[in-house]
Amino acid sequence: MSVTPTARRPRSDAATAKPLQKGQQTKAAIVDAALGLATQIGLEGLSIGALAEVMQMSKSGVFAHFGSREELQISVVREYHTRFEEEVFYPAMGAPRGLPRLRALFDNWMKRTSVEIDSGCIYISGAVEFDDRPGPVRDALASSVNTWLSAMRRAVEIAIEEGHLAAGTDAAQMAFEIHAQILALHYEARFLRSPDSVRRALQAFEGIVERYSRAPVAPARNRTSPAAARKSQG
Repeated sequence: MSVTPTARRPRSDAATAKPLQKGQQTKAAIVDAALGLATQIGLEGLSIGALAEVMQMSKSGVFAHFGSREELQISVVREYHTRFEEEVFYPAMGAPRGLPRLRALFDNWMKRTSVEIDSGCIYISGAVEFDDRPGPVRDALASSVNTWLSAMRRAVEIAIEEGHLAAGTDAAQMAFEIHAQILALHYEARFLRSPDSVRRALQAFEGIVERYSRAPVAPARNRTSPAAARKSQG
C-alpha cells in the first residue's frame, strides 16, 4: 500500500461518507466476513468456498467481486490496515505534539492488541505465514506494517524536535524497541496467557521513554562486547 496514515481521513466521518452502491455493499460485507475468518484461521486459511458458505452466496458470486483468492487476501489486508488506522493512529492525532502523542499511539496500540488476544493480529499472523513467500500478499502486508512503523518513528522524531526526548535519540532504534514491546505483549498474552503482560508492556514502554529522555544510547555497533574487552585486556 502506498497510502500513508497522514494522507487519509477516517472513513467513519459521517458528514463526508457517501452511500455505497449495492455491489460495493456486498463486497464490503464479504471483506468484513473474510477479515473475521482471517483473524481466526489466518490469511492462508481463507478460501472462496469457505467465504461463500459464510455469506450464503455461490462461489461464483464471491469470486465475481475479487477475481482470485489472492485479491481477496489483499483486500482483507487493506481492510485491516484501514481499521488499524481508525482505532490507533487517528485518535492519537488529537494529543499534543511530542511525547503525549507518542504515548497516545502506544496506548491505542496496546488497547487494540489487548482486544486481539482472543482473535489474532493480521500483521503478526500474516508475517508468520508470508515471511518467506514473496508475492502481492506479502507486499501488501509489509507495506501496511512499514506505513505504521514509519508513523511511529515520525512520532518519535517529533518528540525529539519538541525537546521531550534527548537530542541525540536514535528515532529508528526507539521505534524498534517500542514495536518489540507490542510483539512481546502479543506473545505473552495470547500464547502464554500471562496475566500481567499488559502491565509489563506499559512498564517497559515507560522505561524506554525514561531512558531516551535522559541521554542518547550509543549504537550497539560502537560498543565493545564483553568478550572483545577481555581479549584486549589479555
